[in-house]
Amino acid sequence: MEKIRIIITDDHQLFRNGLKILLNAFPEFEVTGEASNGEEFLRVLKESPADIALMDINMPEMDGIEATRKGLKLCPDIDIIALSMYGEEEYYYKMVDAGAKGFVLKDSDISEVKEAILTVRKGGSYFSQELLYHVIQKIKHRENESRSANLSRREKEILLKICEGLSNQEIADALFISKRTVDKHRANLLGKTNSKNTASLILFAIRNKLIEI
Repeated sequence: MEKIRIIITDDHQLFRNGLKILLNAFPEFEVTGEASNGEEFLRVLKESPADIALMDINMPEMDGIEATRKGLKLCPDIDIIALSMYGEEEYYYKMVDAGAKGFVLKDSDISEVKEAILTVRKGGSYFSQELLYHVIQKIKHRENESRSANLSRREKEILLKICEGLSNQEIADALFISKRTVDKHRANLLGKTNSKNTASLILFAIRNKLIEI
């Protein structure tokens, strides 16, 4: 089995070292590069293409938001998962807009990091349950109006399945419809909600109280 190649980008070397050891203990993973900031990440990515980037948000020289945006231009096939801490909620939407497909807390159990990597590589998005809870609490305390996208019952049904982390084929099987139909509904959802990707759709569902944690 071909290993999933991973680049760890974080400005704390001890954190990188520990995460590298834990990830390399899994037979399906291989940490092929490390970087202490966004600029270094781009240099590493040019020299050593990878499948996954675990990306810190706040870093010197170039933050994770800009690094994500530039990294995806350099290597469109790479999947980026943000390494987050509590109190960084204001950056989530910017990271999603830049192209991040997942968020995990830095103090997450390694089993959750593994789940995030495997989920994203299958084409899904991953949000730590604790992070989702904190995002929802922040949204509940804001007075921003909800954006109604006039979603149909079927679109809402599919959006909920997307939030559960199901692939298009898995959604089709669960709802007894064709994958092509799910593909069409997903495309419509992206357009109606002005979302760039699945992660954006999940945040839309949270903001509009379509899911509860």
